[in-house]
This record gives sequence, C-alpha cells and structure tokens, in this order.
Amino acid sequence: MSRSLVCKCACSLLVLAISYSCKIDMPKETQSSYETMTVEKKSIDVPMKFSAKMKGQADVTIMPQVSGQLMKIYVTEGQQVTKGQTLFVIDSRNAQHELESARANLQAANANLQAARSQANSAKLEYESNKNLYDKQIVSNYMLESSLNSYKQAQAAVSQAQASVSQAQAAVSRARVNLGFCTISSPVSGIIGEISVHAGDQVTPMTQLTIVSGNSQMEAEFSVPESILEAMVSSGLTREDKERHMNELPDVSFVMKNGTEYPHKGRIVSLTGVVNASTGTLACKAAFPNPDGHLFSGVQGTVILPSRRSDVMVIPQSAVLRLQDKSQVYKVKSDSTATAVTVVITDAGNGKDVIVTEGLNVGDRIVTVGANNLQEGQRVLFPAEPKKKD
Repeated sequence: MSRSLVCKCACSLLVLAISYSCKIDMPKETQSSYETMTVEKKSIDVPMKFSAKMKGQADVTIMPQVSGQLMKIYVTEGQQVTKGQTLFVIDSRNAQHELESARANLQAANANLQAARSQANSAKLEYESNKNLYDKQIVSNYMLESSLNSYKQAQAAVSQAQASVSQAQAAVSRARVNLGFCTISSPVSGIIGEISVHAGDQVTPMTQLTIVSGNSQMEAEFSVPESILEAMVSSGLTREDKERHMNELPDVSFVMKNGTEYPHKGRIVSLTGVVNASTGTLACKAAFPNPDGHLFSGVQGTVILPSRRSDVMVIPQSAVLRLQDKSQVYKVKSDSTATAVTVVITDAGNGKDVIVTEGLNVGDRIVTVGANNLQEGQRVLFPAEPKKKD
C-alpha cells in the first residue's frame, strides 16, 4: 500500500469520527432546587406530658382488727374478688368464749336488776304504808323517815343494776363484733395484691395481710407545674370558672413505659390547691376506665394532656440546624440566596414540627429540606427551565 493511500484512509476515518461525534448530545449541567416554605401562623395541639403512677380508685389495705392465729386464706394473689367476699379467717375460739362469757354476765346483770326492782317495789309499799299510818298518828316520824331512806336506797340499787345491764350489753356487742372480725371480707370489688402472710401465722392489728385494688376505675397520679395555677389566678378565674375549666379540659391519654398507649381515654378529676414547697408542683389525678382489667396499681407511665396553641409559627424539624446551644434556619433572601438566622424554638410534641417563638416573621421563606448541605450566601432558588414545544 502506498503512502498516499494510507493518508487518504486516515483522513476519511477522522472525518467520519468527527461527523459521528457531532450527532451525540453532550450531558447538560443541571441545578437542583432546595425545598422551601413560607412561614405563617396557625393553631396546633401541643401535648403536655407528665410522669404518672396508676392507683386503684378504691385501693384498700387489708389489716386484721383482732389478734390471733391465721387459720385460712381463701384467695390468691391477682385474684378478682367482689365486695363482701371472704378473704381470711382468724382463729375465733377466744372470741367465741368472750362472747359466751359476756352473755352470761348479761344474764346475771338482768337477774340483779329484777331483784333490785323487786326490792324497790317492796320498799315503796312499806314507805306508803308507814306514811298512811303516820298521817293517822299511829307510827312515829322515825319509822316514816326510816322507810323513806330504805326506798331511796332501793331506787339507787335499781339504777346501779340498770348500769350493770348496759355494761353487760355493751360487752356482748363488743364480743360479737370481735367474733365478726375473725372473718375478714373484702370491702370493695377488685384484685388481690401481694399476700404477705401464710396460714398459721400469728397476726395483730398491725399486720398488713394484702391490698385489694378496686380496679374498675383507675387514677393516674401526677404533678403539674405551679405555672398552671398561676395562669388561673392571673386570668381571674373564680371557683365556678375553675370547675367549668376542669370540666372543659380535653380527654387525656396514658402511655405505658414501653410506649404502648392505653386504648381508653381519661379525664382530669382533681387538682389540689396546695403547692409542694420542695418541687413547686400541684398534685393532679386523671381517672381512666378499666373494664378489661389491663391497668394495675403501681403501673408507671406518662399522662398526655393536649394543649391548644393558637397563632403560632410552626416549621418542620428538618429545617432546623442545631449548633451547640443554638438553633438556626436558612432564610431565603430576595436574591434567592440563603442566610442563616438564629431562632428560639419549642417542641411541638408531634415528632415532626417545632414552634418558633423568636427569629422569624410571618412571610419569611425558609429552606425545609437540604438545609444541612447549605452554605452562607449559596443560591437555593433557580428559574424553571422553559418547556420545549412539540
């Protein structure tokens, strides 16, 4: 092959390569815009959270009223019981003996009373007879006075015998009550707590046998800041206004420690008027229905009370950059560049938003997505590309 032919072939290939390359579209440099929003005011429900502990509305500590040996335990821990159901039985033999002795003393006292009344009647008849004889001047004044004194003594003996009968009747009643105390029944319907004794133990009125938790209605006990009370005072609410305010409070929720929300809503039922000097809080209670018995005394969790906030600036958490103790957002200026501004925020409680109290104004435009990739003065808004005509 000659040299001239090689040159021609090379030139032809170069021309073909240039022509082919001209038909290929080169990739264009594109600019991606950041997501932004315009700040405005709106209303939002902010949950107020308080650590709480559940307690049965009718929790009762069961303690014996008399001393003795515990003979029988009729219930087990965690058992559902009804009001009046027998729980424990204490040895009643001593109480039975005391009752029989008291009844015997009562019979003796009644017999003494009857004898005293009989003697009083005899003394009365003798006095009346001597008085008639004295009026006829048959007996002396000494005989009359003697019979009168005897009658008065007989009346005093009757009064004393009546007092003895009353004491004996009281002793019988007391012995009967003590005998009844040997059988311990549940004062409320509920669930049996821990039983700290065993059959055969010696118990006294200081011995705690168990706790019956009246669990048809449970109460979550928690503390609220003193500022809530101060808000009521500063707003000039009267006693009737406070009661109406309590009734108008929204339903509350209870969230257990594992994050599970109890399915039934509760209501605020009480707010004490005494501030704890050491904590600066007030004791509060919220009542929750417990139809299925899922709540138990001692369960801890969180009471959530919704609080309505009106006319507040709400922005997404993704717009906020946290730098040590400061919070910043990127505000878009009129020339489409971003500038960092420091803001004061509070948690909106919903896991996605925050409330801005300082640093922004209504109508400001801020970057909501991609703020962590921005730099001061960087352009964030770009004109849309014109649509191609068909």
